[in-house]
Amino acid sequence: MVAKKSINFITVLVFALFSISTYADDGEQKPGNKIDTAEEIKEYIAHHLKDSHDFHFYTHNESGKHYSFPLPVIVWTSNGLKTFMSSEFHHDDSGKVVVDQGDTKLVKLHSKIYELEPGETTVSFDADHHATNAHAVLDFSITKSVVGMLLAGLLMLLAFGALARGYKKGKTIPTGFSRVLEPLVIYVRDEIAKPNIGEKKYRKFMGFLLTVFFFIWILNLLGLTPLGFNVTGQIAVTACLAIFTVIIYLFSGTKDFWGHTLWMPGVPYLLRPILAVIELIGFVVIKPFSLLVRLFANITAGHFVVMSLIALMITLKESFGPVASTGMSLVLALFIMVIEILVAFLQAFIFTMLSSLFIGMAVEEHDDHH
Repeated sequence: MVAKKSINFITVLVFALFSISTYADDGEQKPGNKIDTAEEIKEYIAHHLKDSHDFHFYTHNESGKHYSFPLPVIVWTSNGLKTFMSSEFHHDDSGKVVVDQGDTKLVKLHSKIYELEPGETTVSFDADHHATNAHAVLDFSITKSVVGMLLAGLLMLLAFGALARGYKKGKTIPTGFSRVLEPLVIYVRDEIAKPNIGEKKYRKFMGFLLTVFFFIWILNLLGLTPLGFNVTGQIAVTACLAIFTVIIYLFSGTKDFWGHTLWMPGVPYLLRPILAVIELIGFVVIKPFSLLVRLFANITAGHFVVMSLIALMITLKESFGPVASTGMSLVLALFIMVIEILVAFLQAFIFTMLSSLFIGMAVEEHDDHH
């Protein structure tokens, strides 16, 4: 029953989103939005890999009208908190549309929101196309990535809530979708946590490891849907996950860990301060940097490759014809998408495995007699 209710809830949520996806901005748009050149394709891909303040579904080529699902904009300006819907920008990202919020005028430029200086009505640019009369604001908006993280969290609460309730009722064999979750939970426990942290201490960190594994995995899978989520392709998200790992293993470190890190035994006294600095840099900077860059780079590269292969139908149209170029593009894109499904799981596994490895190094008990 829980599984069916969860599926029904998700189904209603999806239909609710698509039922209002026919929103169209009424701002002045330049007719014709076709992308024909390699430069336009690169710019289009780079734009859609970024976070966004709305879900853009469709653009009519003739009229230039955009059909989007707007999201709430919440910004802190020099005049206090301002809230409105992203539809006020009319899908403009060049700073042309000015949103008047009483004593504050706001523009959106390169997916970021800026506040115009007092008395200014338009954005001025320098030679490098940087705004000269506007400054950035503190942006707390519900962006597309935030929606993706909330959706992933909701799915995890529903799924693991059902699994936990089944265990509390004494069910030895899970039912429904819980049958899929239990083998994955056992896999994280037996193949990741126990080997890297140890039989005695792994239970303390299972909650974090399971959360990280399923959170990243679900977000990676959402990134393969037509909704265009690219949450784990945002370096701020991967950096935040890496920082959580750093905080956990630094505050969980044993006396032996800090003793071997700051004053390594068996090493000449003159070298110990130098090795301490190197070890601290490794634990505080290098290890989390490797975590965040690996996840960010692999997911971003995967999305870039998929969109580039789809764009082959445009770039190769003149050489091979529309039918051959479209067929080649779809076959290659389908092949990469299958690989991306594997990568979605693989990147979640690697991040979780490395996190457990770093935690295991911090909580390990050293034996100086060997």
